[in-house]
Amino acid sequence: MASLDLYECTPDIIREPKKIKKFIVALCDEIRMKRYGKAQIKKFGEGDLYGYSALQFIETSSVTMHFDEGEDRAFIEIFSCKFFEPKEALAFCQKYLGAKTSKLRYYLRY
Repeated sequence: MASLDLYECTPDIIREPKKIKKFIVALCDEIRMKRYGKAQIKKFGEGDLYGYSALQFIETSSVTMHFDEGEDRAFIEIFSCKFFEPKEALAFCQKYLGAKTSKLRYYLRY
């Protein structure tokens, strides 16, 4: 399981559902996870916490994302029983989203 917090992301990526969908596909390909069904992408919230949230089921669990438009932040959770490299996932997300800073928390399941 990995929890990625990304700050000062490129606004036009996190505010456009088509770009979010492309990001989901690219991330799943990068960490070698097989997507199951279509991603769900919805915009909701209020005030400073308004933005898109996304859910992509993968064969071994799910990837969830929350995008905060007020602060241009992205919060990504990757849950999987299959191994993936959390630091590589963070580097990919940071580059793709143009984030200036990030935090990573993870633990490995055996």
